[in-house]
Amino acid sequence: MADLREIVLDTETTGLRVKDGHRIIEIGCVELINKTRTGNTFHTYLNPQKKIDPMAYVVHGISDEFIIDKPLFSKIAEQFINFIGNSNLIIHNAAFDMQFINQELTLAGRYTLPMYRAIDTLLIARKKFPGAQASLDALCRRFSISLHAREKHGALIDAELLASVYIEMSSGNQGQIKLDATSDTMASFANDYPYRVFDVSIDEMQRHEKIMKLIEKHATCK
Repeated sequence: MADLREIVLDTETTGLRVKDGHRIIEIGCVELINKTRTGNTFHTYLNPQKKIDPMAYVVHGISDEFIIDKPLFSKIAEQFINFIGNSNLIIHNAAFDMQFINQELTLAGRYTLPMYRAIDTLLIARKKFPGAQASLDALCRRFSISLHAREKHGALIDAELLASVYIEMSSGNQGQIKLDATSDTMASFANDYPYRVFDVSIDEMQRHEKIMKLIEKHATCK
């Protein structure tokens, strides 16, 4: 039997809505083979050629100044396409990320990705745990997956967290590697990922709560 290759994917964007012209500013991908991390990842920041919405900044902490010198999606499109290959994409609230990915692919003159390639962990969680909170944070708490390394949302670190959640929901705790701040996996990951620490004000926390409610509402509408 051939090995099952899957790609856990997450993005950060300038805002919530493609139709408002918002673009991707970060992509993070984690490779799984037979529901196990291989250590192979894809990560890039992008220049979206659009200002970041202040509410989005509160969530991910990525500034216009930080991404001004980053590549356009068209410059990394081939590398991204080659990394994901023909594998299914594991995404939390897949409709959101897929519309942004396909917008970038279209603008770069590339073929778009069909929705059937996306496995939506949000839908899996809602079916598996009806009535319970199904956000990534809530699922991490459910499975005792440490959020210690994350101060704000980031595409690669969220893809790593989602990989842990997906493994747990797919096969339970059967000796799989969990994302732990003291594990060798986390230590290796931290060396490759640009760790960012932010001071969060009360006003920012209130705005964060507001944007998370908007995201949950958006996911429910989908």
